Amino acid sequence: MSAQAPLTGIRVIDFTWVGAGPFTTKILADFGAEVIKIESRTRPDQLRRAEPLVGRRSLEESGYFAVRNTNKKSVSIDMKAPGAREVILDMARHADVMANSFSPKAMKKFGLEYADVAAVNPRIVFLSMPMAGAVGPYRDYIGYGMSIAGIAGMFGLGGAPGHAPVGTGTNFPDHLPNPLHAAFAVLAALAWRRRSGKGQEISISQIESTMAAFPDAVLDYAANGRVAAPGKAKHGYALRGTFPCAGDDRWCAVAVKAGAPLEALRKLLGAGPTSDIGEALAAWTRSHAAEDAERLLQNAGIAASVVARPADLIRDDGHLNARGFWQHLDHPVMGRTLYHGIAAKFSRTPTAYRTCAPLLGQHNDELPALAGLSAGRYEALAAQGVIK
Repeated sequence: MSAQAPLTGIRVIDFTWVGAGPFTTKILADFGAEVIKIESRTRPDQLRRAEPLVGRRSLEESGYFAVRNTNKKSVSIDMKAPGAREVILDMARHADVMANSFSPKAMKKFGLEYADVAAVNPRIVFLSMPMAGAVGPYRDYIGYGMSIAGIAGMFGLGGAPGHAPVGTGTNFPDHLPNPLHAAFAVLAALAWRRRSGKGQEISISQIESTMAAFPDAVLDYAANGRVAAPGKAKHGYALRGTFPCAGDDRWCAVAVKAGAPLEALRKLLGAGPTSDIGEALAAWTRSHAAEDAERLLQNAGIAASVVARPADLIRDDGHLNARGFWQHLDHPVMGRTLYHGIAAKFSRTPTAYRTCAPLLGQHNDELPALAGLSAGRYEALAAQGVIK
């Protein structure tokens, strides 16, 4: 067995920040890539200030930042300072991937568009993942997960009939469709480069990758002219929803298709063919603990799950504990901290958390090796405030 992770040897220059971009590069880092995060004291990643915070004293106490930036390095370069562009281009000569999640005008302002970087390294894979892509009327819009969910149509599907849209309760585009599309695109471009010897530019619109998360609503309108409404039942299901269980604010999510699953549910509940199955199920779940309801329904062949809370997942979830999902890392400021693990398990190239999220500028002393700088030039750049 090899002890090396799958992406060992791949170097990534990481200009991404906040949610979707850092999760993209986290995936690459957790699978073994050397990811070098570019920030500065004057322009740190906004996520360094995001809650939950262990304390409120510095830029090093955000749990959100910590979990999105495992296994990365941090180099602090003031991109407004003269000479910063040349340092990044020197780094790019020795890199495989450069990633950013800014609007298109940001990298143009830095003088670091794809053509600029490819001129010094034609093998570079250059990932841009702005909210709306590189062309179109929204190209320079600023957006975060909530605004992306709104403009992509996701908010219009969440909520109860007759009420205002409520969305997903979290910035869903930042956590699933956008980073997963982007990470897969980078891997595909690296595979093509391995065959062709050539790099290329990847432009991802986060609006478009978010729309991939709910294709049925879009396709239903395209094919049938039906407009999906908040809270509308999915086609093919006899019953689906969350049902109250015994205890304080305890629930079980149940999805039952017509046919054999529905008949199995009627049998479990002792409900006749004319009974309101939704009312019968709600009465039944109220008399059961959520975990017991889940087990009994699953044993009957019915898709059901406890509506888990964070405390349930960390403290009581036997499945996650059995898989060794929860991990601890020692952070120099936050101390020993809990992290969710790497979900993908590799049989021959194991992945693991090697380091916690980096302190801002923690790896500045590696810049001479990363960018091919002489000691004298490094000292001069530090004195000029380019590196700080």
